[in-house]
Order: sequence, then structure tokens, then C-alpha cells
Amino acid sequence: MDCAYLIFGLRVRSNLSLPGLDGATAGFDDPDVSIYLGTCPPIQQPTSPHSEELVYTSPHKLESGEPALHIWKNEGAAQLRMEYFDGTRFWLSAHGDKVWAQWPEELTLADTATYLLGPVFGYMLRLRGITCLHASAVEIDGRAVAFVGPPGAGKSTVAAALALRGHAALADDIVAIVERDGVFRAMPAYPYLSLWQDSALALYGDDGRLEPFSQNFSKRMLPLAAAAGELQFAPKPALLDSILLLGERSADPAAPFVEDVEKRDALMSLVGNTYANTLLEGDQRAREFAFLARLIAGVRVRRLRSHETVSRLGALCELIEREMAQDSKTHSLIAAIPTSGA
Repeated sequence: MDCAYLIFGLRVRSNLSLPGLDGATAGFDDPDVSIYLGTCPPIQQPTSPHSEELVYTSPHKLESGEPALHIWKNEGAAQLRMEYFDGTRFWLSAHGDKVWAQWPEELTLADTATYLLGPVFGYMLRLRGITCLHASAVEIDGRAVAFVGPPGAGKSTVAAALALRGHAALADDIVAIVERDGVFRAMPAYPYLSLWQDSALALYGDDGRLEPFSQNFSKRMLPLAAAAGELQFAPKPALLDSILLLGERSADPAAPFVEDVEKRDALMSLVGNTYANTLLEGDQRAREFAFLARLIAGVRVRRLRSHETVSRLGALCELIEREMAQDSKTHSLIAAIPTSGA
């Protein structure tokens, strides 16, 4: 039986239930994305020896020297083929409306879902023309703040720490941003956050070890829910109020603190931290550059310097809450200024 989900604002239908997600046991009549698990597309072989082009090789290498991921573009089949080092394979339609997946017998659907709900969905969103930041996002007082940075910068840890203080998490690792009428909104992703074990221990202590996503992946799942008393997930898009660039951790006793960023530096930082930008062609890159220029004109971008010790994580959260509260006051003052025609 089909299962239906809302993911990044898209209506998604899957032939199998996706681990970690709550969905209805009835599909949409007209889904935005259809997922076919355990199968391959009707056309999976290149139509000619030269029709499939290798367009991406992951810079991340295994101990054997093998890249973690290869991506091919099949012109004849109008699709991308993604193949991971462990034999898990995905096919994405050129318009990002269909995804197929197969995996080796020794792996599980839970293993496959870690790819599907992460990098694969990230690539799919880019195929649909949606700009995504390598970031996490949390809703504070009805507005979203995104934490942008490379792997290991602490995006998920900051989001989880804020969730523990009662703020609803929107997205983790991939923040999809939609612009409508000059307003930017962060789209809700999945009802969980992904944490490395050391981050889980820093937040919960020895008694708070979280379950891994699967037996073959070491990251831990921090579940979110809509029920009262649980860590909260924000199920609706939220106005993107602020972007905080996670800078290098500091030993300065004054840390954590926030620094202003020049517009040019902010733009370059966002360009370097868009998700899955390796597949963008020239015209797509130009449109994304223009999108990000509009984004920094409408959303405040600053650099957040956290302290190098996790004992200051509470102070970091308090700083973010104060900054968001100050932004709220500023917005209220601006809104109260009469227009020239008033």
C-alpha cells in the first residue's frame, strides 16, 4: 500500500513506508514526487556506449581509496544514476519527480533511507530548481533561523540544543528555501535530527544514548514530534528571519558571540554552502547566484562564533534567543513606521 508524506513542502508518495517518518497509508492522487523502493526505472541501461556521462565523483574516499559516491547522467533515459560504495543505487528523473532505489541483500531499507532522506533528496530538490543550504534550521517565536556551515561545524548540535529548550526544529543538514513575493521561507523537512555520538553525549549525558539510524550508520536519531511534552518539529514553512554562519570555534573567554558580515562575504559564504551544487550547469548557477543575492538583501546574515568547549552550549543558545528577540523588536519598529502615503 502506498504511503504519503509531506517533505520539504512536497507531496511525496512511496510504495514502502519510510523509516523515521509518519505518513498516511494512502497515496496522493497527484504527488509531486513518487518513490519506488526495491526497484529500478524502466530504462536503466545506457541507450548507447556514450550516452551515460560521469558527472560527479565524491571527494570523500574510503580507506581503500574508493570514492564514496559516483553520479552518472544518462541523456537517453533523461535521468541521473547515483551509486554508493556499498552497492546502493538510486535513479532520479531529470525533473526530480521520480526516484527509484535498489540495495544489496546484506543492507536494509533503513540503510537505504539514510541516503534517500539525505543526499538523494538534496539532489532531487536541486533538480526541481529549489535552492538548498547546507544548514539546520529552528523556529523561534514563529520565525526561522538557519545555521549554515560545512560538515562538522555543529549545525545539528546547535539545533538539538535549541530543541531541548522548547524550540521547534524545521530541518537538519538540508534547508530548502522558497521565495514567494519577495519573502523567503524555510521548508520543514523530517521529524528528527541527526547527531554524532559525541554530540548526543554532550546533550544528554551517558544515560541519553540515542539509537543509530541503522546498524551500518553511526549517526544517531533524535526524534521530534508534535505531541506536548516532546521535542518539537515545525510542520509548516516558517519565515526565514536570520542566517548564522558557523565560524571556527573560539577559545576567547567572550565566546560565544556574533559578528557582523559584509554583504560580499555573506554571499560568498552562502554560495560555498549551497547543497548539491556540483551538478548545477552555468545557467542554473547564475540563477542561484541571483537568488542568494536577493536572499542576503532580505535576510540578515551574521557569523556565530561558538566556544570550543561544549560547556558553553547553554550560553550559545541564550545568545541566539537574544539575537532573535532583538530582531523581532527591530521588525516591529520598522512595521510601525508610517509610509509616505499614510
